[in-house]
Amino acid sequence: MVKHHGVPFLEKKQEMLIINKSNINDIKTILGNPSTTSKFNNDVWIYIERKQTQSKIKNMGRMKIFKNDVLVLEIDNYGILKKKDFYNKDDMKKIKIVETTTEAGFKKNSFIYEFMSSMRQKINDPLGQRAKKRKEISQR
Repeated sequence: MVKHHGVPFLEKKQEMLIINKSNINDIKTILGNPSTTSKFNNDVWIYIERKQTQSKIKNMGRMKIFKNDVLVLEIDNYGILKKKDFYNKDDMKKIKIVETTTEAGFKKNSFIYEFMSSMRQKINDPLGQRAKKRKEISQR
């Protein structure tokens, strides 16, 4: 059993697109609407093709990806294809992912932290009933 997602035969179809010649209408005729889009200086259209099949019995029938292609097209303001990048499953293994993390913009003793904590407390217990119950329990 094969599950297919995205544009079939993406690798063959993308070869028909010519940089600085193909336009938005050509792209939509060949590939259809993009899987996702983005807007920076130029439009970026992303097309995906993914095929999965059930693995062998020893893996308990889990789905295994055997085709995972991504096509990234950059289109200028006039609707002309300016750049295309095609990535297959092997290319994606080579992509390096940054492992650094972003630090929180505030410390526990900062004004923002104190303000947000008090707001959270007021939302969770608007009448202060929980604090009274805790005080009664601790006095027993």
